[in-house]
Amino acid sequence: MQVILLEKVANLGVLGDIVKVKDGFGRNFLIPQGKAKRASEANKAEFAARRAELEKQQADILTAATVRGAKLSGYVLTVSQKAGVDGRLFGSVTNGDIAEGLVAAGFEVVKSEVRMPTGPLKTIGDFPLTVALHHDIVVDITVTVTPEA
Repeated sequence: MQVILLEKVANLGVLGDIVKVKDGFGRNFLIPQGKAKRASEANKAEFAARRAELEKQQADILTAATVRGAKLSGYVLTVSQKAGVDGRLFGSVTNGDIAEGLVAAGFEVVKSEVRMPTGPLKTIGDFPLTVALHHDIVVDITVTVTPEA
């Protein structure tokens, strides 16, 4: 299936690219999410007419992400969890917990933007993490996990 990308998609292309994708990926993800349209002649003509509008919209999203990234860059979040004497947590700190902590601190972050390459945090300590606010804007933060008193 060929689709026209309406925004930048990681490992696929940028706005306006006509790419060939597997049918299920196009039908079940790209088209319902509004990231692409089928590459029919009518849709190509519609895209050509709306290209400037879509580019401006994507530029606005990038600008907003840049502003959010500048505020968040280098932030240190402290999370308290119950822990045993050996420093292991009773449970774990997930990307949802980190997103909630950042929202409580006044940042606009959703759970899916927090990247945890090694999985949930299960011990006490400092952990460097990244927050992907946009495909091009990735910010480093530090999460400090402390034992609950």
